[in-house]
Amino acid sequence: MAIRFVILDLDGTLIDSAPDLRAAANRTLAAAGRPALDLPTVTRFIGDGVRKLVERAFAATGAALDEAALDRATAEFTARYEAAASVLTRPYPGVPETLARLRGAGIRLAVCTNKPTPAAGLVLRELGLAPLIDAVSGGDAVARRKPHPDHVHDALARLGGVPEAAAMVGDSEPDITAGKAAGLATVAVAYGYARGAPGALGADRLIDRFADLEAALATLG
Repeated sequence: MAIRFVILDLDGTLIDSAPDLRAAANRTLAAAGRPALDLPTVTRFIGDGVRKLVERAFAATGAALDEAALDRATAEFTARYEAAASVLTRPYPGVPETLARLRGAGIRLAVCTNKPTPAAGLVLRELGLAPLIDAVSGGDAVARRKPHPDHVHDALARLGGVPEAAAMVGDSEPDITAGKAAGLATVAVAYGYARGAPGALGADRLIDRFADLEAALATLG
């Protein structure tokens, strides 16, 4: 069965958002009297949701936060991030053009991201990608987000798709693990925020550029 539905990770797959995430993290840390973090450090913290990023940022700069303090810091981070979500963030090369070609070929596209849905929608709109995406499933849309397959199933359901005709595209272990567990074909991108070697993710296909996605999907159909 040809691939007719594609589920896409956001940060590290469609967009390079690490600079703006770092800026929001450092503003939150500064408000708490903590030192700033460099870009490579914050990049390693991306992929498991906002709360986990904030938790890691505080643990890396001093004492870990208790649950109540982490709740407050996460809310502060989110407000700061949403106020400036696309100042430094950009789509990776070839992303808008490739998404447009896929949609032109009749393929339906959903974003499945551990980023909260409002923040995901905001950055997609500000970068001009929202018209190319049919549905968004954020980290707040399900009880169990990536790497749990429920998150991918939610995104696929929003498209009216079935696993046999769908592929999951991402840059890190939660994406590929969730996609495989949900019964989808998987494509890993060799750029992005993977903490290890992208080839070790075990995806069905590995692409060096987002523009190579069409060819990879054709081989999976």
